[in-house]
Amino acid sequence: MSDPLKSSKRLLEPYDRVSEVLFGLIMVLTFTGSLSIAAAGRKDIRTMLIGALGCNLAWGIIDGVLYLMGCLAEKGKGLLTLRAVRKATNPQKAHRLIHDALPPLVASILKPEELETMRQRLRALPEPPARARLGNGEWLGALGVFLLVFLSTFPVVIPFLVMQDPGSALRVSNATAIAMLFLSGWTFGRITGRRPWVMGVSMVILGAILVGLTMALGG
Repeated sequence: MSDPLKSSKRLLEPYDRVSEVLFGLIMVLTFTGSLSIAAAGRKDIRTMLIGALGCNLAWGIIDGVLYLMGCLAEKGKGLLTLRAVRKATNPQKAHRLIHDALPPLVASILKPEELETMRQRLRALPEPPARARLGNGEWLGALGVFLLVFLSTFPVVIPFLVMQDPGSALRVSNATAIAMLFLSGWTFGRITGRRPWVMGVSMVILGAILVGLTMALGG
């Protein structure tokens, strides 16, 4: 029997992938965008690269931990709801608990007899565990979050590693970042049912605004 408390999240939802890549891009662009090419030497570029990689390494770890916390909270909430439904002596109260735990659209089309069937099936499940625990899927998801944030740094900083001219490296780096932002927006448009090319352009604009705000606020 499948785990009734299994997180509703897949390993990483498409939206999660897009948002993590966007987050990583914004972080690295705050470093590359602050580089003054006119006065930059190899030492300045090296400092920028170390800062960008270190920042995204740290934020990748933090984002992974936050992902695990979210998964644990979701599973804990499910466990509390399951216990409350099983202990409820009033069927109507159990129906309300089930109704509130479901997505609004799904809950809105369920009839009382269907909620009762769900209540009976939940009561027939084996005794739930004492506390929610993270499974392999959640740990793999956290690893995926970390890798997306951290690895999104490299396409933007590689030009500074392989090109001698800082100006040319910056232009290639910016073009790469714009392409990645556009692809992120394109993907977001497809998964949300919007026009991909419009969302791609919008993501480039949004990314530029967010980078500007982060730099202006000292990020």
